[in-house]
Amino acid sequence: MRATRTQSAVLAQARGLVTIESVYLGEPGAGEVLLRMEACGVCHSDLFVAGLEKLPLAPLTLGHEGIARVEAVGAGVSDWSPGDRAGITFLGTTCGSCEWCGSGRERFCPRQTNFGYTLHGALTEYAIVPAAALVRVPETLAAAEAAPLCCAGWTAFGALREAGLQRGDSVALFGLGGLGHLALQLAKVQGLRIAGVDVSDDKLHMAREWGAEVAVHGENAGRALQKEYGGVDAALVLTPSASAIHQAFRALKRTGTLVLVGLAMNQYELPLVDTVLKGITVRGSYLGTQQDLVEVFNLAAAGLIRAHVEVHSLDETPAVLERLRRGELMGRAVIAW
Repeated sequence: MRATRTQSAVLAQARGLVTIESVYLGEPGAGEVLLRMEACGVCHSDLFVAGLEKLPLAPLTLGHEGIARVEAVGAGVSDWSPGDRAGITFLGTTCGSCEWCGSGRERFCPRQTNFGYTLHGALTEYAIVPAAALVRVPETLAAAEAAPLCCAGWTAFGALREAGLQRGDSVALFGLGGLGHLALQLAKVQGLRIAGVDVSDDKLHMAREWGAEVAVHGENAGRALQKEYGGVDAALVLTPSASAIHQAFRALKRTGTLVLVGLAMNQYELPLVDTVLKGITVRGSYLGTQQDLVEVFNLAAAGLIRAHVEVHSLDETPAVLERLRRGELMGRAVIAW
């Protein structure tokens, strides 16, 4: 391959504007592959990165929910061949030697790299990435529907697992956007009693259509779910909102579990007395295990879950990010080529 250029969604500097730029692209080096992107989801974490005061890499190509075809491989790459279908997630490389990598929890590796943050991401026509970071994607899945599974679906599955629920238990999902609409479907597959919570009437209507037992407005969700269930077994906060965390905590039954997923710089004061006296568990959940991701792809391939997407072109990315910031998107926005 000759050195060329690729059109990419670029964040030029911390807290800067996201623009579409022509970016230089060389040849894949040792251990790397050249990818031709088919689709990439637009995640709220892209907004989180764009709002940081400092960036580890700038200018930065955003995106970490990518589905692609391998175009070429660099020296030493034997597991991937041209034409193979590959997925990019937020997790890039890891050290492979720390206690977390050695126990199947490599997502907590302190020396990890991340696409769309410390590595250039997937919102681009072509990308050169470390081969070890790629995941295999079923051929039967449409690229636009498969892309959100690389983060939103994976993260939602991992969060439900962290909650430690059994069939018939109750779960409240706070935030019914890109993660939430997949978490709802996954919870239904697991036989859970589901309460959907959001501030959007349209999203609450969607939650009822997709199988939520109860759909309540976020403002008074804690009180409403205490009345409906006597408190829920677990509450997943899938949105970067301190008020949502507050309502989710109030919605829990005694010995319930609060799982925090949405990334934000907001602060929340933990009600210490209630946490202790009611035996509340508070957990953070970040991505999932490699087996979780395999399971998510398998469930989608079997038709048991489906990402509901709206498809856009790359040049629409800045406008899509603004709509995401305003909470106007239903399901997941995906950039497709």
